[in-house]
Amino acid sequence: MVGMRRRDFITLLGGATAWPLTAHAQAPKNIPRLCFLTFDPGTLQSNRFDAFFQGLRDLGYANGQNIVIDYLSAEGNGERFPALASECLRLKADVIAVSTTPAAQAAMAATRSIPILMIGLGDPVRTRLVSSLAQPGGNVTGLSLMVPEVAAKRLGLLKEAIPGISRVLVLSYLADPIAPLQVKALEEAARSLGVTLQVHDIRTADDFPVAFDDAAKEHAEALLTTAESIFAAQRARVTELAARYKLPAMYCYSNVVDIGGLMAYDVSYPDVIRRAASYVDRILKGAKASDLPVEQPIKFEFSINLTTAKTLNLTIPPGVLAIADKVIE
Repeated sequence: MVGMRRRDFITLLGGATAWPLTAHAQAPKNIPRLCFLTFDPGTLQSNRFDAFFQGLRDLGYANGQNIVIDYLSAEGNGERFPALASECLRLKADVIAVSTTPAAQAAMAATRSIPILMIGLGDPVRTRLVSSLAQPGGNVTGLSLMVPEVAAKRLGLLKEAIPGISRVLVLSYLADPIAPLQVKALEEAARSLGVTLQVHDIRTADDFPVAFDDAAKEHAEALLTTAESIFAAQRARVTELAARYKLPAMYCYSNVVDIGGLMAYDVSYPDVIRRAASYVDRILKGAKASDLPVEQPIKFEFSINLTTAKTLNLTIPPGVLAIADKVIE
């Protein structure tokens, strides 16, 4: 963005550059406003969403010049979403972007007129956010991650990689409506795989140690998480606990493998959220959310960390390694 002043940027840890994402700035007259609701803690933009904001820049949007962006975090507490959704209305948002199903539900409860953009939500049909993928029918559209179906795929890959397991700890944030759908899909898959699931409801970061302690008492042999934002926000803690308890784990987010997680099966998340930027562009140019079909992921990535496998004294079968898209050695 040529000509932007140094103070128009915020530098995040690690050198990544993001826009100044305001919460209460007065939008210049006739400039559209995007309100971004996220579960991830912190007032600065989470790097999970870099591709979305880069996608907006690529489409010519410059924050403070031809768009104003309000970045509102629930600080890891989903109960804050109704208040944040009300804040979006107070700020007179033209589009509300949401990165989790509870945020979408709160936004829907607050408004049926302002377009709501889903950035990679689980199953918008079964959670009643849209009437159908092809014809959303209301003020919600965006991108779906097909989460329940993918959850069963993850369990299958975990069993294939470690054939001897029979008891799997499942961490799930059951306050999110997408979580019970994943648990149901996992239970159906578990029956055919000969696996018993030990499902633990995680509501806050303080619940993780208790869940792992209970799992040890129940002789869990592996770990799987469902795909809610708390497990992305707390990925370092979950990975550390899995290592401490020597539990081989399958994760929902591929970047967990980069920090020591054993395996992950994930959509190509940067690709998904980059595509979400085009929805903002089309809506601001006059398209109705009800006329924009919900897109589904077209690319998935299976990642394995062999260094972690060695630490756990695991040998990943050659057939499983052969289908991995990314192997860390």
